[in-house]
Amino acid sequence: MQHVLDEESIRRVPKVLLHDHLDGGVRPETVAELAAQVGYTDLPTSDPTELAAWFRTAAGSGSLERYLETFVHTVGVMQSRNALTRVAAECAVDLARDGVLYAEVRFAPELHVEQGLELTDVVDAVLAGFAAGSAEAARASDAAGAGDGHRIRIGVLLTAMRHAARSREIAELAIAYRDRGVVGFDIAGAEAGFPPTRHLDAFEYMRRENGHFTIHAGEGFGLPSIWEALQWCGADRLGHGVRIVDDISVDREGSATLGRLAAYVRDKRIPLEMCPSSNVQTGAVSSIAEHPIGLLRRLGFRVTVNTDNRLMSDCKMTSEMVALVGAFGYGWADLQWLTVNAMKSAFLPFDERLTLINDIIKPAYASLLEESDSATSS
Repeated sequence: MQHVLDEESIRRVPKVLLHDHLDGGVRPETVAELAAQVGYTDLPTSDPTELAAWFRTAAGSGSLERYLETFVHTVGVMQSRNALTRVAAECAVDLARDGVLYAEVRFAPELHVEQGLELTDVVDAVLAGFAAGSAEAARASDAAGAGDGHRIRIGVLLTAMRHAARSREIAELAIAYRDRGVVGFDIAGAEAGFPPTRHLDAFEYMRRENGHFTIHAGEGFGLPSIWEALQWCGADRLGHGVRIVDDISVDREGSATLGRLAAYVRDKRIPLEMCPSSNVQTGAVSSIAEHPIGLLRRLGFRVTVNTDNRLMSDCKMTSEMVALVGAFGYGWADLQWLTVNAMKSAFLPFDERLTLINDIIKPAYASLLEESDSATSS
């Protein structure tokens, strides 16, 4: 049977997710239930369906700053160990159901200490949740059989808020937990007025400790943010990085000329953690069809596709891939290329990345590619 590129067939293939925020992927019913349990009264509505619609609409303002304001509510109900563990467990289950084989999920511990938790309490609770959710996903996968869901492995990225002054402390926390499930460090938040170099001490510490880190750059601000993240701070990856397209000129015939920074990013194989739906919502791009991922993929940049915030964007990895298929006519080979790119770029040891690529990802796509080739030649 030929596997067409529809939503269900895409859901079943293994995926790799590098850019997903824990507090941006909470189930709407969980937000409502946790709010009721802890007495959080600031939600715009307690109805899960209405709440999901509110998050999607509020986040779609076209402004990164207004987009970020929606997190007040999810963070507001994630201030206890039980809440953090529940949200993390549900995150693992939801991603596995969507066919995600490996995910790096990030969160900012400093945002979850308003009711007395220590930073270590926050990290411990989230790690416990991911362990429980991954175990549940494994049981479900075994019961369902091959092709319906996946076992999932989750690596944690600890994020520091770029408008605050705790980045060195969070970086040290990431190193302290790197043998317990934390794979890297990140900074997030509004870019304008808060350049990466404001946290240079944290990045230099990570480099001295041989730690991995990514930096949100080139989403709400332009090329200077990307340049600082790479040339001053030494980022391994770029969170979003969509504004790298500002350093590329395309003539009427479609021939592209890369500026110095764009050429550096491509030639050094700097991974770009692109999040199409989120980038439309924040105004970084006007539509999926206009997203630079199409051009950058054609030019050979190491682009990856990600969800960013599944609640706010009402998306998942499957829907992001479906959108790219519709916008750019991608086939199975393109989706495999994006998936392998992400796995190559993960903050895992090289041998483990290679095993997942050769033993799971490529075999899963092989039959689909063969069927696609047969259909094309017939």
